[in-house]
Amino acid sequence: MSVAQTFAEFAANLRDVPDAVRHAATRCLVDWWGGAIAGSIEAPATVLRTALRPRGGPARLLPGGTSADARTAALINGTASHTVEVDDIYSPGLYHPGVAVIPAALAAANAQNASGAELLAGIIAGYEVSNRIARAVNPAHYRFWHTTATVGFIGAAAAAGRVQRLDTGQIAHALTNAASFAAGLRHAFSSDAMTKPLHAGRAAEGGLLAAMAAAEGLTGVPDMFEATRGFGAAMSDKPDWDQATEGLGSEWTIQRITCKPYPCCGHCFAAIDATSEIVGIGLDPTKIAKIHVGTYRAGVEICGNHDPQTPYEAKFSLPYCVGLAALGHPVDLAAFAEDRLHNPDLRAMMARVRVGVDPEAEAAFPVLRPAEVMIMTIGGETHRFRQPTRRGDPDFPLDDAALTAKFRMLAAPVIGMEAADQLGDALWQVAAFDRVAAIPAAAPL
Repeated sequence: MSVAQTFAEFAANLRDVPDAVRHAATRCLVDWWGGAIAGSIEAPATVLRTALRPRGGPARLLPGGTSADARTAALINGTASHTVEVDDIYSPGLYHPGVAVIPAALAAANAQNASGAELLAGIIAGYEVSNRIARAVNPAHYRFWHTTATVGFIGAAAAAGRVQRLDTGQIAHALTNAASFAAGLRHAFSSDAMTKPLHAGRAAEGGLLAAMAAAEGLTGVPDMFEATRGFGAAMSDKPDWDQATEGLGSEWTIQRITCKPYPCCGHCFAAIDATSEIVGIGLDPTKIAKIHVGTYRAGVEICGNHDPQTPYEAKFSLPYCVGLAALGHPVDLAAFAEDRLHNPDLRAMMARVRVGVDPEAEAAFPVLRPAEVMIMTIGGETHRFRQPTRRGDPDFPLDDAALTAKFRMLAAPVIGMEAADQLGDALWQVAAFDRVAAIPAAAPL
């Protein structure tokens, strides 16, 4: 049986799942929705609204419920949800599944007038298929490719196909065509251009397109994943497809998702945590002489910027994020406002930060994302803390209350606290909705 056929059979026949798995999918939905609202009032989502001028349809744009065709909704909502850097992570796959999978599933659910339970089934299918593919092709894939932009197409196709109740053959065609769409270069991380969030929206839209077309009979190449010129060979280094499908339907990757506690690149989290632990003992920031951050190579390469000039660049700067933590400042949305970028105290602290590769952290990556921080004081004292995993990771998770607080932080500035509370309560109960369209919409303030 081909790789696509194996995954398609799983997605098409996904019915009863353990309550804990369904709850994990609900957590992912709540987490994604907050990020989508926060990003909906920022470029590039606002640019896409102007460029595409949605003219009605069965789906809706967040947060206010403007109607649009399904593909436009998936594109804009997916782009919005990857904009403020609060989206979830599947660490073994170097992948943000929610920003591709959920907007495709939501748009399909709106178009099909599907229930909340069907939406959750689509989310589970999309996460399980794409997380496993992401894990199989990485870390080699990540040398050049943004996994969310590539594997995200496939996850979106699985999710939308399940929501549309396609059969095994149709979903297999959707998955293989989605794999042929896959693109998105990691060089997009190198500046504050709008390309990176657009990757997520395109993946959501492309996966949905593949599923919609498959429903009408559009076919794909059966062995697109494992062929000698297929997805695995072109974009990775001999991925183990047998291992990718092992445990499918009994071991649930959606229960191993990282929910971000900070609105910045996840490669910064462990260093933020470690710095906060050291400063939390009462260390006076004015006495700090040097800070050394040791982490894995990808973290250094992506987040080693010592002189961020824009909010986006600051979110990908270990010196900036560690500097915030060293000063005792919260690493929240306000920390990345334009007026904070050149704060003299923060810039002075950033100048004391050095970032390098730690061999132990590099060996643990990508399954774990550790960091060790060493702070030396003016008086010659040394304080060291090793963070073996990040807050928000499966081994150090945010609980439901913390996720609700994060949702309110993201949504309330856009739609107001009362609307945020009403919407948050509804999302936690999404499985009880007969129609996804009944989830309350809330217009921006």
